Amino acid sequence: MPTTPNQPLWQPSPERISQATITAFRHWLNQRHGMSLDSYQQLHQWSVEQPQAFWPEAAEFLGVHFDKPASGVLKKGAHAVESQWFPGATLNFARHLLHKRDDSLAIAFEKENGDTATLTRRELYQAVAATACALRQLGIRKGDRVAAFMPNCPETLIAMLATASIGAIWSSTSPDFGIQGVLDRFGQIEPKVLFTADGYFYNGKRHDSLGKVKAITDTIESIEKTVVVPFSQPEPDLHTLRESEGWPEFIEPHKTEEDIDFTPVGFDHPLYILYSSGTTGKPKCIVHGTGRILLQHLKELKLHTDLQAGDKLFYYTTCGWMMWNWMASALATDASLVLYDGSPFYPDGQRLFDLIDRHQITHFGTSAKWIQAVEKAGLRPADNHSLQSLKTILSTGSPLMPENFEFVYRHVKADVCLSSISGGTDICSCFALGNPTLPVYAGELQCKGLGLDVKVLDETGQSVTGQPGELACGVPFPAMPVFFWNDPEHRRYKKAYFDRFQDTWAPDGIWCHGDRAEITAHDGLIIYGRSDATLNPGGVRIGTAEIYRQVEKLPEIIESIAVGQHWQGDERVVLFVVTAEGVELDDALRDRIRRQIRQNTTPRHVPAVILDVPAIPRTISGKIVELAVRDTIHGKAVENLDALANPEALEHFKNRPELAP
Repeated sequence: MPTTPNQPLWQPSPERISQATITAFRHWLNQRHGMSLDSYQQLHQWSVEQPQAFWPEAAEFLGVHFDKPASGVLKKGAHAVESQWFPGATLNFARHLLHKRDDSLAIAFEKENGDTATLTRRELYQAVAATACALRQLGIRKGDRVAAFMPNCPETLIAMLATASIGAIWSSTSPDFGIQGVLDRFGQIEPKVLFTADGYFYNGKRHDSLGKVKAITDTIESIEKTVVVPFSQPEPDLHTLRESEGWPEFIEPHKTEEDIDFTPVGFDHPLYILYSSGTTGKPKCIVHGTGRILLQHLKELKLHTDLQAGDKLFYYTTCGWMMWNWMASALATDASLVLYDGSPFYPDGQRLFDLIDRHQITHFGTSAKWIQAVEKAGLRPADNHSLQSLKTILSTGSPLMPENFEFVYRHVKADVCLSSISGGTDICSCFALGNPTLPVYAGELQCKGLGLDVKVLDETGQSVTGQPGELACGVPFPAMPVFFWNDPEHRRYKKAYFDRFQDTWAPDGIWCHGDRAEITAHDGLIIYGRSDATLNPGGVRIGTAEIYRQVEKLPEIIESIAVGQHWQGDERVVLFVVTAEGVELDDALRDRIRRQIRQNTTPRHVPAVILDVPAIPRTISGKIVELAVRDTIHGKAVENLDALANPEALEHFKNRPELAP
């Protein structure tokens, strides 16, 4: 990839820097500790060198309130995965998100079909109180699991907060998951209650969910009650579902409940169970701790995203993606949430930009692929939208290419902090992300997260700058999972992150995240894609994002996916492309693709074979699945098709004569 230009695309104004919460935090630390930290880089360095000081200071500044104080900051175990944070402390997650009961806006919601709803903070509190009371009456107690197969709507947030208020454990997926995908997840954790909806809307169509729900509840015997939200029709027929009840009937007897009985739990007490993608086997059940998530999310939302009281946060996400959990925590900042459930391109590509103006959204979150799709569609949002309220754009899910950065500043808004962020389900947060006080450079994530000793390592485990390597982090840090479900000796947990690098720069161990990345001259990061999808022709490691960046510049190409094929004792690069409507992949276009790649990267990046496909397989959260494609072209079965949003797309990669040995 060519060197990143030194000229920033955006610089924060002096006023924005002075008003940013992260600036106030730095001044606060300087005053309390007699320090003179005068830059983000110095603040970050102090945060990783002095974790015993940084994390309690961050907790106090960010408003983490303990019912019972901690006896310390970090109690180390024999291994980093056994470390305890703030031992002895108790708190309740839901109490932090519901700490205000007034008439300010908590949630604004839109369905794809145009239905809308709003909840004030008082109304949200009352709804959670009724739901929590109903759950307690069912016998739900601290440590029980409550699951949701739900759209991204207010009832999902209400049910999550009610669950957390009791000290029970929440886990959710979205209704576009297949039956087996849900069974592979919820079947492992044995929930007692399932919240679901009768159906949902997507791309102009109503999709029924009750058939799936019946199969799920008939199979998972632990489910004692199914609560159905009437989402796509007013009175769904529930007679085929065992032990089921409509949402209105479930909470109606408890609407007079005025106060929530918040159950204090330990800092490391399980709050959420999230899941790995499951494309290479049954998903790992990743358990995240209550205080850990609260502290990490408040740090990212208040300091890195500069979300303040009165702001409005939107993130295009489903309940099966960790960004939903991240977004939910924003209620603790006194900002409002704007929720949308449906296709982001229905009835057209303006839908989400209309949402920004209609709701005066200040912080808009989406995926890199959506930004790329907007650009490919030829949209120019700045020409027909005000976007005056918009202060920050967040992008994640895959690397945001330099050209997409430039598109945003040219055709969306010039004065906006465009923050590409990267982390994952593994930590339910970010390793690298935005900063309202730093400039934005094309193709770069602005900075490493506070308190996280993020480095890029070469093959020997040594830290490198200015060259690609493995994204890693010194441990322990609070955002680490507490444990994996049904992994009592932490064997799967340790294997997932700690087997790669040992005995190098981090005495307590090194978290290897599985991303190929580079630290830049600005101390930002470039993400090249997943390490396990890295190509290796002739022994030279190539990040797939380097190829996608060049190929998808061509107007004839909508998107692409590159994999390595075993070939004559080596590996060759095979590129699959989806062409624009009416475009044929002929030899002339193949030559243009190869020339584009060769001129802007290296000859090693040039694919040996270029083939067209009508669609590229993706996970439910929208990430392309290079490993599934690689297995398919090698004749291997993909174990968990239900982890894919469009498993039928893999059929187009099978038995291609051009790939025969």
